[in-house]
Amino acid sequence: MSNAPRVRRVADQLQRELAAIISNEIKDPRVGMVTVTDVEVTADFKHAKVYVTSLVGGRDADHAEMLAGLGSASGFMRSLIGRRVKIHTTPELHFIYDRSIERGIRLSHLIDEAVKDAPVPDPDPDPDPESGDATPRP
Repeated sequence: MSNAPRVRRVADQLQRELAAIISNEIKDPRVGMVTVTDVEVTADFKHAKVYVTSLVGGRDADHAEMLAGLGSASGFMRSLIGRRVKIHTTPELHFIYDRSIERGIRLSHLIDEAVKDAPVPDPDPDPDPESGDATPRP
């Protein structure tokens, strides 16, 4: 029997709890405005990869500072999770900066620029008189 659905449920619950803990309990100024984008838990629940992004953006040095702040608070977060989530082993938290949102925004801007510069096709071209299409237009 696979416990994959249970692992996913625990990961989802950890994501919700960590988001609440980070926004309400962590006072480290290095952390700032952080969004937990995903959590992956190992099958034995010993480790959890916590993917985070910053709503402010910033440089790689800022991301490293944010990850350092989260890392220094990971013991505190584990203790809170241990009280809130009913699992046998509280996983060790590994924070990873998630660049997918930044990449998505950059791609969206590139697409917008390409569409803006592209010629717009005529949505209702004149009927070809030789094709026999003599349907009147409204």
